[in-house]
Amino acid sequence: MSRVWFANDLESIATFWRVLRRDGVTLGFTTHDRDLWFDGVLHRASPGMVPSSIRKSADFEPDSAEANGALTHDSIASEDLAAGRFDGAQVRIGLVDWDTLQSHVLYAGTIGTVAEEDGRFSADLVSRKAELQRDPVPRTSPTCRAPFCGPGCNLNPAAHTREVALSSLDTTANSALFAGGPDPALYAGGTLRWLGGPQAGIAMGVMAGDGASGLVLDAPLDAGIPAGTRALLREGCDHTLGTCSARFGNAVNFRGEPFLPGNDLLTRYPAPTS
Repeated sequence: MSRVWFANDLESIATFWRVLRRDGVTLGFTTHDRDLWFDGVLHRASPGMVPSSIRKSADFEPDSAEANGALTHDSIASEDLAAGRFDGAQVRIGLVDWDTLQSHVLYAGTIGTVAEEDGRFSADLVSRKAELQRDPVPRTSPTCRAPFCGPGCNLNPAAHTREVALSSLDTTANSALFAGGPDPALYAGGTLRWLGGPQAGIAMGVMAGDGASGLVLDAPLDAGIPAGTRALLREGCDHTLGTCSARFGNAVNFRGEPFLPGNDLLTRYPAPTS
């Protein structure tokens, strides 16, 4: 039987937040004056963090919520906010009975924009109903619309991912050189996820590179990453039919229309003969 919350004049109820970051770290917080353990997560007492508003509707309009508070825990550091560790993280906000530890989720969504000012942070939360605004009908395109090694592409990501060790960094060019000299032609457009060091768990895109300076990444590198730090490096794909067929032998799963005439066909005129 589900519980009716706030049915009595006096209730042992506190608010809780749960943040599930994309790097696999889960953080829990509560407005109670002591830490609470429930649902397999330790929720740290953080009375300085409060949800300012939660708005839910019965129609397709996305629910909205906002959370703000002081950075009272080492688990929410300004360096992590600046590095984007909380961008796109899943969020659960709800009620918990600090006596029985019975809980109920009021809001589920993801973190949108995060801002920090004078030791305090604010985060805009995007509800899951926002996914209903996505157009499920794919549009035609000359290139493949499927993410590389993702749904639709169907290639095995393990076959195109290798573990590498850092040799050196060039923070001026924002590039990293790895042992074994991965071929930039294969990894341009791919991804790199650090397994250790100060940026462990953070994924970066590979923009370009060469054998001398290494791979140029799309996110700022921490100069303190030591040599020997390991990372997972996944190949890139330019999403063209030629690459899909010749390099990966995966043309049967190509999600594009490379031979479909484009809008420029309507503006073409016959050329006069000499």
